[in-house]
Parts: sequence; structure tokens; C-alpha cells
Amino acid sequence: MCRPVGQTSGIGVLDKAVGVLRAAAVAPCGLGELCDRTGLPRATAHRLAVGLEVHRLLERDADGRWQPGPALGELAHGHHDPLLTAAEEILPTLRDLTGESVQLYRREGGSRVCVAASEPASGLRDTVPVGVRLPMTAGSGARILAAWSDPDAALVEGRTPAEVFGAEPMAEVRRRGWAQSVAEREAGVASVSAPVRGPDGGVVAAVSVSGPVERIGRKPGSRWANDLLAAARDLEKALV
Repeated sequence: MCRPVGQTSGIGVLDKAVGVLRAAAVAPCGLGELCDRTGLPRATAHRLAVGLEVHRLLERDADGRWQPGPALGELAHGHHDPLLTAAEEILPTLRDLTGESVQLYRREGGSRVCVAASEPASGLRDTVPVGVRLPMTAGSGARILAAWSDPDAALVEGRTPAEVFGAEPMAEVRRRGWAQSVAEREAGVASVSAPVRGPDGGVVAAVSVSGPVERIGRKPGSRWANDLLAAARDLEKALV
């Protein structure tokens, strides 16, 4: 069990959250290990770890264990994330162009995390709050992040991208440079996504447009792929 810090703040939930951070910093840990290291009940440890994960203070490794997240380094060093800064302008522009919900996802372990979003002011929409973790097994955003992952590495639960989505669909995504899905992540929702590449050419994020199937149709790529690819290129300019 991790020893409590010599000085506490007197704010119970804050001290427990710091204890969870310290425990994960010792070595990546699952829920059982986290409870052993902190002495916290399972429900409390899980709630705090998931909350810290939403704020990117913790993240999960490929095996689903918690470890210190990127926000810790960003806060410590005043790190400026050029991708998120660029998204503040580019995502609303894409939203206004399409009239639909727009998201930016990054992969963290076996999940994809919404790191930026822009929603229409009114009407039926597909709202994905920033910080939400979605599975890497469904949706066009997951298909993009999977298509350019290591083909032999486990995507989730020991299964490779080809085993989750199929080898030919993954090859098709790479050939055309975008992915679409209909009622895959959620009934009645369709989406189209494109990769955002870093300076080395590797895919670092997926930008997506999503909305009700009844409005954007069952082939959203035919409507929005070109605009989405242009937005991805604009995002990439911020990473050069």
C-alpha cells in the first residue's frame, strides 16, 4: 500500500485523488492494484481514476492499466498543444460548413478520447462531450485510428485491427484516406472521419463529422469526405 503523503490538505476527495495519482505513478496498475496501493474501496478508487482519466491526468496503457496522463506534463511545463489550439478555429468552421457535430479524437490504449468538439447551436445532433472515452471497436473515428495502427499489435482485448474490423475494410480505409460508419457506435447515428498526421507522417488523431442517419444519409463520405480531408490538412499545418 502506498504511504499517505506527510501533509494533507484537509480536503478529503483531493487527498484521495492525489493518492490515486501517486499510486499510478509507481507503476501502471489495474483497479485491484490501485486499491492495494491506496487502501481505497474499489468504488471510490474507480470513480477517482475515471475522473482523473477524463481530465487526462491519468491514461490507460495498451493493457488497460492506469498510468500518469499527458496533462500532468503539460501543466508542469506550460505545454502548448498546437493541435487543440488549431481545433478551436477549424472545428467550428467545419461544423458551420456541414451543419453537423464535429469531433477530434486521439487514441489512448484501447479507447479513443474526444479531445475537442464543436456542436450545432440547435436541432437534433450527435453530442460527444470532450473527455469522453469511446471504444476502439466501433465508429468511423475508431476505424481511422485502427487503420494506421500497428497491424500486428493488439487493438483491444488481444484482437488486432484486422480481427476487429476485417482486413479488407482496413485496407479500403487506407486506400481512400477516410472512413464512414452507419449505426455502428450508436443506433441512428452516421459518421465520416479522416486522419490527422503528425510531422513524421504518422496518424495522431481522427477528425469526424457525425449526425442523424435520417439527415446525413447512409453514405456520409460522399457528402463530407472532401471537406473533412481539407480540415485534416489544416489541422496538420499546426503540427509542422
